[in-house]
Amino acid sequence: MLDFYYMLYSAPCRSILMTAHALGLELNKKKVDLDAGDHLKPEFVKLNPQHTIPTLVDGEFAVWESRAILIYLAEKYDKDGSIYPKDPQQRAVINQRLFFDLGTLYQSYVYYYYPQLFEDVKKPADPENFKKIDAAFKMFNTLLEGQQYAALNKLTLADFALLATVSTFEISEYDFGKYPNVVRWYDNAKKVIPGWEENWEGCEYYKKLYLGGILNKQRSLNRKMDLYYRPGSAPCRSVLMTAKALGVEFDKKTIINTRAGEQFKPEYLKINPQHTIPTLHDNGFALWESRAIMVYLVEKYGKDDKLFPKDVQKQALINQRLYFDMGTLYKSFSEYYYPQIFLKKPANEESYKKIEVAFEFLNTFLEGQTYSAGEDYSLADIAFLATVSTFDVAGFDFRRYANVARWYEQTKKLTPGWEDNWTGCQEFRKYFDN
Repeated sequence: MLDFYYMLYSAPCRSILMTAHALGLELNKKKVDLDAGDHLKPEFVKLNPQHTIPTLVDGEFAVWESRAILIYLAEKYDKDGSIYPKDPQQRAVINQRLFFDLGTLYQSYVYYYYPQLFEDVKKPADPENFKKIDAAFKMFNTLLEGQQYAALNKLTLADFALLATVSTFEISEYDFGKYPNVVRWYDNAKKVIPGWEENWEGCEYYKKLYLGGILNKQRSLNRKMDLYYRPGSAPCRSVLMTAKALGVEFDKKTIINTRAGEQFKPEYLKINPQHTIPTLHDNGFALWESRAIMVYLVEKYGKDDKLFPKDVQKQALINQRLYFDMGTLYKSFSEYYYPQIFLKKPANEESYKKIEVAFEFLNTFLEGQTYSAGEDYSLADIAFLATVSTFDVAGFDFRRYANVARWYEQTKKLTPGWEDNWTGCQEFRKYFDN
């Protein structure tokens, strides 16, 4: 039995796991928690005086350094030499790629990311070290010119090592899309290398443990996100409150005067041909419809998924509420009030009844639960708060719906950005005052 001392988040460890999959080897996996100091325990130091992971123990023989382990496993268990051929020149090319991975590509990751992640006193990102990453990927892109695999015209140990490294760059949100040969190789390697799923699981684990803070800083530095909106608009206000809850700041907020027809200007139509508000423009990506924007902001910039959980059933319930808000509750507002405000028509009694029916539904949804989609506060509550506060400023008496009144008073207190939302409501009030 081969004893394998490792942690799944480690790229060098993951390269060995994938190689073991390819060779059909069963490893006796032993986790070594570096943060807890497991690698410094006497029994581990006895096996590996350098006290590093990964470490492989085969009977009485111990070896460390991932690429040395890769070669050892191939030499001993790859009898036909498929992933580490016997030919000296072919081996030399594979070895060159392994050393390139260790000394250039993976090392560029260490230089740039590790000081931000693991130093006792965290250091800011160093632009010069980032340039080393770009240079390493540029070289790797050149090495891949005209060939499908990293070293030879077939899958070798080089691909296993480099896949573990490049996937670590991907989970760290380094954009290597400008290197087409790397992208092509990476997409193929993910499909053909056994154990990819476990490798990616390790990447996700690494992200969860270490990358949260640095990625948020990275996104903030790289982001150029603009919001086109109108303060009085309920859908716009729901987006503003969502951004506030996530700690997301827009680089620019542009007020679109829809009454003056600014939404029909060519430069705006180029961004949003449907010429509606709100519209989000995030680094060249344009999105409109407020509830779609809310979900996008959570999924891309949320530190966690509390506002829009990944759990399929919870997510479905929130989606149901969002569609109810748009298609029933908010729609009832627009059908009753908009003709009076913008077309100067008299109130329609049948449309008013639709408002009452919509609030009866919302009141029922809230029966026996704290929030609109269950016991957890979510995007549904933010969307409803923008809508219900608009009814409030319009003078509709929803306090006869006890559950809605209770929910409204509670949600106002805990929703970030409520004050700005209410300021927007006051701006909308002028239509009723007139």
